[in-house]
Amino acid sequence: MSSISFIGLGGMTNAIAARAVKGGNTVELMGRDAAKAKSLAATLGGGATVGTFGAVPTGDIVVLAVPYTSAVQVAAQYGSALAGKILIDISNTFNADATGVVTPEGTSGAQEIAEVVPESAHVVKAFNTVFGHVLTQEGSRDVLFAGDDAEAKATVSAFVTSLGLRPLDAGGLEMARWLEGVGPLLMGLAQNGAGFNIALGINTLN
Repeated sequence: MSSISFIGLGGMTNAIAARAVKGGNTVELMGRDAAKAKSLAATLGGGATVGTFGAVPTGDIVVLAVPYTSAVQVAAQYGSALAGKILIDISNTFNADATGVVTPEGTSGAQEIAEVVPESAHVVKAFNTVFGHVLTQEGSRDVLFAGDDAEAKATVSAFVTSLGLRPLDAGGLEMARWLEGVGPLLMGLAQNGAGFNIALGINTLN
């Protein structure tokens, strides 16, 4: 099992952390609102702890669970505190009406984050292709991820499996742009008849 620190206290943290605790992982919560962090830790149970926002996370894996608009700034603020960590970026980069992404052509939010963290920190894009409320429901879901470091991806894959989810490797971090592009696709499906109680899945054909 893994030691996981979450930066951010929103719905995705709640959903992933609940599965993490259930899967036997050690969970630390870090956010600007200490009272909210303590409340969430109490709700999660399983020995979940509260860390100080901006301090060195205790987890080997750090889930950056903040909106894209603040993700780069928060990663930069943590700076050397992320050295040697596996940093999972879960943010979506779609625009206000969810019809496209706001990152420049040829890059992604995950790659922008990778530029501001220590070289020894390995950024992996994951979890942005599944709605948080879907993760709170029973059953497996597919989690697409991308990253450049093979060992970091293997660790993330094992973590995803511990959540009762299926990890699917999409390739190097350059693929993060296309994973982020799934955000507008999911929103388009949800808003045009499919509803929000949906999950993207991959069928393996024999």
